[in-house]
Amino acid sequence: MWHALQGPNQEFARTKGRAARYDPEVTPFAGLTDDPDDAAWADLATLYGSDEVAVLTARRPLEPPDSWDTLGRIPGVQMVGPTDGIPAERDQDRIGTPLGADDVADMLDLVRRTEPGPFLPRTVELGGYLGVRREGRLVAMAGHRMHLPGFTEISAVCTDVEVRGQGIAGSLVGQVVAGIVARGEQAFLHATVSNVNAIRLYEALGFRARTRLEFLAARIPADPHGSTEL
Repeated sequence: MWHALQGPNQEFARTKGRAARYDPEVTPFAGLTDDPDDAAWADLATLYGSDEVAVLTARRPLEPPDSWDTLGRIPGVQMVGPTDGIPAERDQDRIGTPLGADDVADMLDLVRRTEPGPFLPRTVELGGYLGVRREGRLVAMAGHRMHLPGFTEISAVCTDVEVRGQGIAGSLVGQVVAGIVARGEQAFLHATVSNVNAIRLYEALGFRARTRLEFLAARIPADPHGSTEL
């Protein structure tokens, strides 16, 4: 997250010292420099404010200051996609159409029904979103989140329960990958270790596990500046 916010995602960044976060209407994720010290956590507290929740991810477990409230730690896996793309979808019923600002209400409703992870009113601005509709109702989507030099993350992959098992999620991921590869970049994504069905799908599409990591949610204390003084 830190490197994305210092690079291609900089337009969405709020940065202080050794900490950065996405605009709070885009995504709740934040990033710290490697091996963050108390000063880095104090910078992050300033970006969020008292009693807000920061969401971070790292290959090694992050340890917030004792005064912070750790709300959850979820083991995950980072996967990288095939560099030559995925065979093109031929079934018109599974081909996605671009989603934008006019589709946000439908996207938020789909997220509410399927719970793929954080998705906020301006997340769509991260780009690359494609969706499939049935009788006008949005039933599946996928798009972008982190953007690093040479790499783009696929995120918010979700399918309504009524159309699962029809290959729509795999088709949308393949189409998003195609756009990333066409730009000369490589796709990557994240999944929780417990989401074995999603991991199987991604493996079938040619993704491979790169590393294990951890998602951390932590609440900033009521007096963050006093609690993180050196």
